[in-house]
Amino acid sequence: MKKLGRMNEIAWVAGIVLCALGVCLITKADFGLSMIAAPAYILHNGFIKIFPWYTQGTSEYIFQGVLLILLCIAVRRFRFRYLLSFVTAVLFGLTLDGWFFVFGGNAAYTGLAVRIFAFFMGSLSTGFAIAFFFRTRLPLQIYELVVTELSDRYGWKNTTVKQIYDAVSLLLSVLLAVLVNRSMTGIGIGTVILTVVNAPLIALSGKLLDRIFVFDSLFAKGDGDRERKGRGDRKREEEKE
Repeated sequence: MKKLGRMNEIAWVAGIVLCALGVCLITKADFGLSMIAAPAYILHNGFIKIFPWYTQGTSEYIFQGVLLILLCIAVRRFRFRYLLSFVTAVLFGLTLDGWFFVFGGNAAYTGLAVRIFAFFMGSLSTGFAIAFFFRTRLPLQIYELVVTELSDRYGWKNTTVKQIYDAVSLLLSVLLAVLVNRSMTGIGIGTVILTVVNAPLIALSGKLLDRIFVFDSLFAKGDGDRERKGRGDRKREEEKE
């Protein structure tokens, strides 16, 4: 079967749309978010009582903006592409709010069967989204940027940095839940499940995508260059997840 080519830019858009859809569905399933998405949700859940405009999407790009500042301090440098990653974060936040509008707001689903289905579809959507993201050369969200830049700046292994980042994110989520909401809202059995299944789900999604698409740019001179160049990078990125 002939692969569909020139998917670099389309993969970036698909990553944003599918990731936002996944976070929306997982939020409405109310089993707990991933340790990466939980901090922004917990802040949204606490601050929206004071600031009605503080949507979950707004919380996402504000939180990622703070992460960007901390990253610049940690690596002691600033690059223009960091701002482009923040633009990606803003687009993700706006798309996330758009999905909540489509699905009738942030209120959690009530029926157990519906919640399980929403969690399953949200997890699947997020897995494909991250697999798409790892196959594009366009700016990633700041969550991924933190891992890649710290690894590059200090010569650390991606897997080590990712593990530390996940542990810090989980600890931060628990602290925010206690301090801001005085409850564990946003953290639950779903958080544990996502921690276990995320990496294999992303890897499987990536293998399926590689069978169907070639991730070179719409502006590339020839087909296949992007795929050959990025194959090693994709494997390293998926391993670190």
